[in-house]
Amino acid sequence: MLAMRTVTDGTTTKPVVAARVMREQYPTPPSIDAGGPSTRPMSLLGTEAPDFTLERTAGDEVTLSETLESGPTVVLVNRGHWCSFCAEQLQTFDEVAYDLWFNDGVDVLPVVTSELGDLTEMRDRFDFDFQLAADPDGSVADQYSGTEETSHGVTGIAGTYVVDEDGVVQYEQVADHPADRTYGNWVRYFIRNDYEDIFA
Repeated sequence: MLAMRTVTDGTTTKPVVAARVMREQYPTPPSIDAGGPSTRPMSLLGTEAPDFTLERTAGDEVTLSETLESGPTVVLVNRGHWCSFCAEQLQTFDEVAYDLWFNDGVDVLPVVTSELGDLTEMRDRFDFDFQLAADPDGSVADQYSGTEETSHGVTGIAGTYVVDEDGVVQYEQVADHPADRTYGNWVRYFIRNDYEDIFA
């Protein structure tokens, strides 16, 4: 198996119409792009993913190591309930999450640096079928893609991680810009191609 690090480079299909609608409904304030001091850990690629337990919008708790008992897991670190780019990315994963779980035993864990109540509202507003995990203080984001100070307070830096069933990070993408994302369909192909980029 080949572990890799990539950046979003146009190899994925971006749902332009859906994105436009979501940005109108859930605008991202221009002030977030400036950002403040940030912390970014070393790359996790090829290493064991940090374990965590977080409360979810279903009212339960989810633990990464427990999801890995049944197969790989996709960890998505998102900035906040107010972020339109996050809503856009989450929609693409919501569309493939059931297929990945049913056919490949893959769990998708969206981790968002927001309070649980705000995430419940976000889940309902965008009609997500999967549950969002609340990381309000950014402690999990800090272990993965890092955090930064914005006008919204501590905010996770957007990151996408594919963790194999052995707990090893096979794919990592950390956003250089809030709009820089990996989408669900690409990750599905990546997992089904034994963690190799079929578009490379």
